Amino acid sequence: MIRFLMLAFVTVVCAPTFFPLVVLADDGAAQKAVLVTGASSGIGLKITEKLASNGFHVYAGARKAADLERLDAMENVSSIRLDVTVQEEIDAAVEFVKDQGRGLFGVVNNAGVGSISSLATGPESDMDFIFGVNVYGPYRINKAFLPFLDESDGRTTTIGSVSGFIARKAGIYSMSKFAVEAYTDSLALEIDGNGVHVSIVEPGTFKSGFAVSQAARALAAADKGDIELTAEERTRYEGVRVRNATRKEPDEVADAVLDLMTAENPKRRYMVTPNERQAQAAITAAMRRLVQLNHDQPYNYDREGLIAVLDELLAEISNDTGD
Repeated sequence: MIRFLMLAFVTVVCAPTFFPLVVLADDGAAQKAVLVTGASSGIGLKITEKLASNGFHVYAGARKAADLERLDAMENVSSIRLDVTVQEEIDAAVEFVKDQGRGLFGVVNNAGVGSISSLATGPESDMDFIFGVNVYGPYRINKAFLPFLDESDGRTTTIGSVSGFIARKAGIYSMSKFAVEAYTDSLALEIDGNGVHVSIVEPGTFKSGFAVSQAARALAAADKGDIELTAEERTRYEGVRVRNATRKEPDEVADAVLDLMTAENPKRRYMVTPNERQAQAAITAAMRRLVQLNHDQPYNYDREGLIAVLDELLAEISNDTGD
């Protein structure tokens, strides 16, 4: 177990933040297609733009009519009405992709929502909502589209978060992102050998409509009496739009997705943060959990043993082929 956790830690720590841009040549070959969920804004829109401008055809999932129309107007993009919590829309998306005749090379599970209530006092419905999108969403989408990926030896990724390593006060959201980390590794083990590569991208805090939407949900729920916000929490949510405007654009997250869709040997994990502080916080959190797990149990490693295993895993990952 300790060796498994250290491998997860080393995989993250060795993931660089910046990625080379790879432009696919248009040589008349069949255009590869990628499905992106939650493509209407923020990280999802950046990923859609990046892939479409680098030779892919993107099936861009969104829910609102105006967003679908805007996405359809983009070159190399076809919009799909897709709510990842509605099985009927997922089934319709499968039929749409099948009818287009391009097949499918990649899936980017980007659709996600943030939690707005306390683990101690909040309604269970908030947990159902968060897990329905953030955890069941990738599960449903991958389950539906894996037959396409099997045919193309394709790739599937989920946009996780550094909150999948750092437990935050927004506990339900962190829980969902921790779950997606396990889902990624388990799915990769289950389908090992079928030619489909499984990965996860863990962004830090970039500019995104996600945070603004979360704040609006929290304030609306508090106004209706569904949740209670302290004065401090209300002030923080009211200031999200201003803070979000100053954050870094998520171009590096889109670059990571392009890399995992084009690299000969894509990685399992891509951690992408806007600054060194967030990267170090995620690595430290992963290391702290490992040290706590190892501490004062009968089969623990001593310091020299931990370093020896770390050296072994660093050598192993330097020769890794992605899985």
